[in-house]
Amino acid sequence: MAIAIIIAIFVLVSGRTRNISGVSGGGGKKFRDKSGALKNANKRLAQNPRDPEALKTVADIYFEEESWDEAMRAYETLNDILAFGQVAGIDSFTVSLNYALAAMKLHLTEQAYKGFTSARRYNADSFEVNYNLGILEFEHKNYEKAIQLLQVARKQDPESPAVLRYLGHALFRLKKPKEAMSFIRKAIDLAPDDKESLYTLAECYHEANQVDQALRIFSHLRPDPIMGPNACLISGMIHTETRQDDLAIQDFEIGLKHQSIKPDTLAEIRYRLAQVYIKRNEIGKAMPLLKVLQAENSSYKDVNLLIGKYQELNANRNLQIFLIAPSADFVALCRKIVMTYFPKAKVKISNISVNKNEWADILAEIDTSKWSELIMFRFIRTQGSIGELIVRDFHAHIKEVKAGKGICVTVGSFSEEAKRYTEARLIDLIEKERLSAILNSVDAKAAAITAAKK
Repeated sequence: MAIAIIIAIFVLVSGRTRNISGVSGGGGKKFRDKSGALKNANKRLAQNPRDPEALKTVADIYFEEESWDEAMRAYETLNDILAFGQVAGIDSFTVSLNYALAAMKLHLTEQAYKGFTSARRYNADSFEVNYNLGILEFEHKNYEKAIQLLQVARKQDPESPAVLRYLGHALFRLKKPKEAMSFIRKAIDLAPDDKESLYTLAECYHEANQVDQALRIFSHLRPDPIMGPNACLISGMIHTETRQDDLAIQDFEIGLKHQSIKPDTLAEIRYRLAQVYIKRNEIGKAMPLLKVLQAENSSYKDVNLLIGKYQELNANRNLQIFLIAPSADFVALCRKIVMTYFPKAKVKISNISVNKNEWADILAEIDTSKWSELIMFRFIRTQGSIGELIVRDFHAHIKEVKAGKGICVTVGSFSEEAKRYTEARLIDLIEKERLSAILNSVDAKAAAITAAKK
């Protein structure tokens, strides 16, 4: 695609008329003269394949007719001859330049580079030579060299949109967004249909922390069939970073609607959209995206881990609330568990405290037909192993409030040290398997209690 862009721009930049040896003006006469000149030149080359004048005639005619292969071969032979000395009537600069231009048309970048470099030795100020060499250096990611050459070309044509464009793009690649902006803005003013430069200008604004300007351009580019998918991706990422999740979802969803989209961009949009849904606790919307990613590339980032973590949550709404819901929803679920933990008991919750959204402590007065007790519950949201220190802290809290017993609940597990610590103390440890059973039945139990009260 980059080479195609180069050639398209080159056609605009290098549209100049070249005179052909032995060719004069006007319709059919011109055709006859050209045909005759070519025929005579080929006869001379049959006798002497290194006849410089005949080679020049053949090369120029083929070049004008855009027969790039034949033109390039003839200019190449001429270049070999001129390496041993000048030939009267033949301009070494033009031969090298035309050889390079023909090679460029054939996408032979190494030969083109060689030809332009040779031409520059004869004329270091040529616009065409410096411009095209600058583009080739840009394509090889030699951005410093590209800038030097393009600056020389700019002296010859300060208003060339192509030169301004690539100067801006090269400066952006060198992490100089503010310098790049001025050139790219000028290029866009002269060539407003250059969507790639518009996208790069938005990147410059983003790199320079001018987020509002960047978002305006990215949003404008979202429907574009070429630049749109990437614009949607970056816009969505910016909105995610600024906690505007609704706008981020809109960006990513527009990106997914594009018909032509690179696989890596498509995968990244799906991944980012799934992360926003997870952040909003909309696991049911995230899982299909993650599973598509897993099917297409099982090693894509941490998709397997995310599916393993959230697949069970997607199937169990209460487990989802316990682990990742906002603190208020988590506490409401814990209250429900306390109210239904002991069958047919009267329960009065006297205190609730939350520790940094890591756990909730609920103190409750439990009254059954056989016993009454003040019991402290601790609900821990961590999925990993709970160690002795947290259990010790819980035990100290039990003594502080003068509770008769403690029940410590986790969605993970307890370490062996934690279990040994509770052996001689009135603390029950509830791990994931038992908690899952409680979560599966708590809603039904709570509904039954409510119905009985009515």
